[in-house]
Amino acid sequence: MTNGRGGSALSDPLVPAGGRAGPFAGPALDKRDARRMAQTRRAAMLAGEKHGLAAALSHRLLAAMPIAPGEIVAGYAAIRDEAELWPLLSRLHEGGAVCCLPVMQGPGLPLLFRRWQPGDALQPAAFGVPEPLPDAPILRPAIVLAPLLAFDRAGGRLGYGAGFYDRTLAGLRRDGTVIAVGLAHSGQELPAVPTDDHDQPLDWVITEREAIRCTGPAAAARPDEARPCA
Repeated sequence: MTNGRGGSALSDPLVPAGGRAGPFAGPALDKRDARRMAQTRRAAMLAGEKHGLAAALSHRLLAAMPIAPGEIVAGYAAIRDEAELWPLLSRLHEGGAVCCLPVMQGPGLPLLFRRWQPGDALQPAAFGVPEPLPDAPILRPAIVLAPLLAFDRAGGRLGYGAGFYDRTLAGLRRDGTVIAVGLAHSGQELPAVPTDDHDQPLDWVITEREAIRCTGPAAAARPDEARPCA
């Protein structure tokens, strides 16, 4: 039996027993195994589909979360198999939003966010991630768009393991309100992402199919008027 992408559905631990591509349905995984499997699966799903996924994510996010002019939104420069966000960030900029990108301060530290707009120069940083130049203003985002390997509907997010976004979201939430939004292919969904106490949940997940308002603690603590659900 194949999964429609040249692989064996039965050998893919992120495919249910029926053979359809979809959420993991096997025994519980620890984070290391889940991360390895999710990364392999994401690469297979997104091969040749990044452009279409980027356009769909942009459409879904803007329909579900109208962003007011002047609102500060943190995006990211896509690496590995992540969908490109430049078209979305450009649309946000054109609509009057203030965009920023993450800057790594070092291992064990949270991210900083510096302003970015189309045409701004970027410089390569750790892991080859492009970052704004040091003279770009530091901003405090109201909305953080976060990359991920896998997600669940409670807001669980499986990242790469360095903890940058968990530390950053924890600090932003201590200081005030922030809305954390995961961007993903629908096939990256798991019934339950393995998490630890320090992991920060997402408020929303946007996929090419839907805008998911998460049901975990972060969503419950956020005022209902923060965003409408499309």
